Amino acid sequence: MVIQGLLEDMINFSQGRFSGAGSGTVMAGAAMCCVQLGLAASVGLSDRLGSEGVAWLRLAWAALILVAFTRPWRTKLSRSALLTCVVLGVVTAGMTLLFMAAAVRIPLGTASALEFLGPLSVAVIRGNKAGRWWALVAAGGVAALTEPWHRGTDSIGVLLALSAGACWAAYILLTQRAGDEVNGLQALAVSMPVAAIATTFVVGPAVFSHLDWPLLLLGAGLALLMPVIPFSLELLALRRLKAATFGTLMSLEPAIAAMIGFVVLGQAPGLSAVIGVALVVAAGIGVTLQDNASSQPPLRAENNDDVGGVARANPAEARS
Repeated sequence: MVIQGLLEDMINFSQGRFSGAGSGTVMAGAAMCCVQLGLAASVGLSDRLGSEGVAWLRLAWAALILVAFTRPWRTKLSRSALLTCVVLGVVTAGMTLLFMAAAVRIPLGTASALEFLGPLSVAVIRGNKAGRWWALVAAGGVAALTEPWHRGTDSIGVLLALSAGACWAAYILLTQRAGDEVNGLQALAVSMPVAAIATTFVVGPAVFSHLDWPLLLLGAGLALLMPVIPFSLELLALRRLKAATFGTLMSLEPAIAAMIGFVVLGQAPGLSAVIGVALVVAAGIGVTLQDNASSQPPLRAENNDDVGGVARANPAEARS
């Protein structure tokens, strides 16, 4: 497959020029920044297309790019693997639509932290008993983020973000169920077109009348920001980092979302929101380190499903 060959070329080149944990950390950070910049740009574009229209545009372009480069019809999948990929696509569509709907109602950092509870819950439930104490820390973070003692909280936005997190958790569980039958790139090549088709049925033709060439080009750029570029960077990072390190870095994503929300969208977080994001990030780091207490060798990109803690599936792969 062309895109897989390009990724291998990138990996081989970077191994000679940018080897080591330091470069892996930079790549993981760049991947998270790309994801959040893409989300921030999507929020800004929602005034013209609506949150559902932006979600559809991003998924449609991502599907076109992946199909063009991966040619998924050449990959032989078992019936169970194909069914799993189809369900993954439906879950991806739901997660994208729900998160975009949440991000236009509540700050990006808050929405990201609440959605992050999905993979965090999977890690807590499937981790050892000692790690489950971090669930209380995460619960404190949710309370600080949602401020139930204030009437001004957008409860619909909170529920949408939590529902997106539930979809993310389902995506991780489905990915683990697929196991070695299908790798991340193969699953993405099938699930992304399914997600685009499912979103088309939900959004309907109403969004088509609002499209023009500038919007279409912006959609292509958004698709590159997530998932194409972040997915590639995460594959490269996984070659250089231990599981605990990678999972810890991924736990910082809600904080990066809050920062980009402030810089790009002008969403200045209050003290309670800052505390809430910090608690969710701390819970993610704690669960990851608890789950990876034993020393592990650096991971290879082909085995990225073995990452422990909250990063059991590539974030860019799931959050398309």
